[in-house]
Amino acid sequence: MTLTNAHLAELLALAAEDAEGHRLKALRRASRLAFLWPLEAADLLAAGRSLTDLAGIGPWLARVLRAWFEDPPYIPDPPALRRDFLTLAEARRILAQAPDTYGGLRGDLQMHSDWSDGSGTILEMAAAGVEHGYGYVGITDHSKGLKIAGGIDEAELREQEREVERVNRELSERGLGLRVLRSLEMNLSPEGASDMEPAALARLDLVLGSFHSQLRKTDDQTGRYLAALRNPDIQVLGHPRGRVYDFRLGLSADWRRVFGTAAELDKAVEIDAFPDRQDLNVELLDAAREAEVRISIGTDAHHPWQLGHVDLGLAAAVRAGIPRDRILNFMEADELVAWAERVRSRGRERRITAAGSGDGTDLREGMGDSAGQAKEAKGKRRGRKPRKAGQGNGGGGGI
Repeated sequence: MTLTNAHLAELLALAAEDAEGHRLKALRRASRLAFLWPLEAADLLAAGRSLTDLAGIGPWLARVLRAWFEDPPYIPDPPALRRDFLTLAEARRILAQAPDTYGGLRGDLQMHSDWSDGSGTILEMAAAGVEHGYGYVGITDHSKGLKIAGGIDEAELREQEREVERVNRELSERGLGLRVLRSLEMNLSPEGASDMEPAALARLDLVLGSFHSQLRKTDDQTGRYLAALRNPDIQVLGHPRGRVYDFRLGLSADWRRVFGTAAELDKAVEIDAFPDRQDLNVELLDAAREAEVRISIGTDAHHPWQLGHVDLGLAAAVRAGIPRDRILNFMEADELVAWAERVRSRGRERRITAAGSGDGTDLREGMGDSAGQAKEAKGKRRGRKPRKAGQGNGGGGGI
């Protein structure tokens, strides 16, 4: 049997369970990084190259891996915490088999800048989008309710919008053909409620709504998802399960009902392509395909180089057979913004209807189912020094 990077990731995670100290940290880190190795380790060995060319692999771990290749050990099925994650090498093989059907992705719809917990400026993240040949990127910094991630309030969001306008003018003047969308990853309460004023959100091109609290509950959470989808302020449900590789399993729900409700409302659910998340995963994407719900793909990048994670999200969509026309990222920018505005307008109508009835039924139904210049200015506003490049959430995707 030839060991794949996925096999090696699991073997490294298993070895970490019996390790201590520095070796424990090295094994855990290498297990995560195995998902980002661009080549199969087996191919590297076959080409006569050193395993230390792989990220996270030093001389000791290279000897461990070589011993596994020489005498492959038994590999049990991964536990749920580590199941159904694609490696980058595997993702690129999947995409290479469908270049015509799934080529030409037009944008990335989740990333973070130094306005919240990212390291890059808006211009730097936009420049990375240009390098990928995109027509747009969505800068989706965190909203004010997520203080641990430097979430921004309404006033800061308005300032950020002005910076986006400046960046878009600069991109246009340089003929780079990329548009930065005015976007936000809004923190949702466990009840699916917004943490920002509707008037501030109404100015944006796109709003993702994501849960960041009470993510270890084990009972059915269908109700919170239905409430979130009926929240008129959001158009995309971000990283729905809230899972993190080898750390958090994420929430459970009647996913067919969740996806059916999203399709009925014409809202999208996300594939968060960050390697540790890959949320939605392929298994749930099969159910999403059957519901014919729209899909949004975002890298959850916190650094410019992390836009390369997009292959993991797109490959998951390919493997699940999601039709190209159900993926937001294949829309032109104007088409995408017009779709978001239609969804927003219908949400406003439902909000007015609910307010007129006096019972808010439309919003609460289902809850019973679950018991640079700008950088410096921002630092001054918050009473802290502006971040230098590379500071902040080094791993990204961890919130």
